Amino acid sequence: MKPRISLWLIAAIFPATVSNAHAQQSTKVPRIGYLAGGSLSAIAPRIESFRHGLRELSYVEGKNIVIDDRYADGKPDRLPALAAELVHLKVHVIVTTGPAPTRAAKEATNTIPILMTNDTDPVASGFVASLARPGGNIRGLSTLAPELNGKRLEILREVVPNLSRVAVLGTSTSPGYAQSVRELELVAKAFKMQPQYLDVIDSKDIETAFRAASKGRAQAVLTISGTILNSHRTQVIELAVKSRLPAMYNNSQFMEAEGLMFYGVNILDLERRAATYVDKILKGAKPANLSVEQPKKFELIINLKTAKQIGLTIPPNVLVRADKVIK
Repeated sequence: MKPRISLWLIAAIFPATVSNAHAQQSTKVPRIGYLAGGSLSAIAPRIESFRHGLRELSYVEGKNIVIDDRYADGKPDRLPALAAELVHLKVHVIVTTGPAPTRAAKEATNTIPILMTNDTDPVASGFVASLARPGGNIRGLSTLAPELNGKRLEILREVVPNLSRVAVLGTSTSPGYAQSVRELELVAKAFKMQPQYLDVIDSKDIETAFRAASKGRAQAVLTISGTILNSHRTQVIELAVKSRLPAMYNNSQFMEAEGLMFYGVNILDLERRAATYVDKILKGAKPANLSVEQPKKFELIINLKTAKQIGLTIPPNVLVRADKVIK
């Protein structure tokens, strides 16, 4: 009787075990990989905006969603290993914060959907074939940054009387850098300006760049690309103020650190909108049926407190066009 009872118990328990395992597998919580080139402190407002977008779509971390975030802390050479970690975790989608993280994710997987939240020109970077028909596994949002740099230079010219020499800070190894320079050259030539291109490959290059700008008698500063500049935006702004150089920034996060001016797409808004892409993918949408979205709204932000610090008067015709004025 004992052997028969044991077999009966096994037969009764085993189907239940299989059933429970199947139930757990079918209700497995989706995992989102979040890959950033900067540090957690530098990127915090962005990932919080992304999380806010998810909450608006009824996602709750730890309940029906898990976010595995990885930060390169301003060291691009760390990105490939971090991307590989996310692939190893078998995340359902990888969200990237810029061209460098996107490239690392692209090299790590061609099957997991990759979602760009901020890319200057994904076509020129080789991430997608076209915006309408991207192909591959990369989707998301483009910021049109190269085209915007010409407009930023135009606004600087309106703000700084007789502007002819502009220090341009960027990272030459960043995707989109070459195209940004080409766009700037066209506008600079039209207005007879002399751009001074200062390469910031490492954080220690920031002070060197400002010394070179002073030596070159720069009248203003323009940032065009690079995770390093954004990760050290407080230092960049402090040096611009110390040098009494009017500065136009390419990332709205500079304004949170008391930057003088910004024109472009609101990065935090892009992060929030990226959550809608994640939602579609998790609900079964095929990446092949999703396009790359372009920004529809641009904003001009001016900080009058910083303008006063460097003794700059913002012309009324520029102020009236600002979407936000910080006093």
